[in-house]
Amino acid sequence: MKTAHELVVEAKQQIAEIGLDDAELAVQRADVVIDVREPDEYQSGHLPGAINIPRGMLEFRLSNDDKLSARDLNLVLYCKTSGRAALSALSLKAMGYLHVLSIAGGFDAWVNADKPVTHPNLPDFE
Repeated sequence: MKTAHELVVEAKQQIAEIGLDDAELAVQRADVVIDVREPDEYQSGHLPGAINIPRGMLEFRLSNDDKLSARDLNLVLYCKTSGRAALSALSLKAMGYLHVLSIAGGFDAWVNADKPVTHPNLPDFE
């Protein structure tokens, strides 16, 4: 039986993973940037322009949204440290998506490199 770590290592051997040096340009050129973290993680901060589609809903959302169903979209995926994004990229590759990139090191690496982060405007209930 394989562990989650082993699955991620195998996925990373089969996908296109980009480092931070290339990530900012890839994000700018992407048709869609997808944050595959959970909604609470996304709400705490995310890459500018990213949409949130949690890992568990990714295949369903892309299959059922006409704007996301084109297989030639330029997609950039990320999660906290890159494991969920790698598994997501492998799934999208299996679905026939042609241009899927995963950011090595994920959101944590992005933040540690002082790259731009967006914090959503939430209502103040006080």
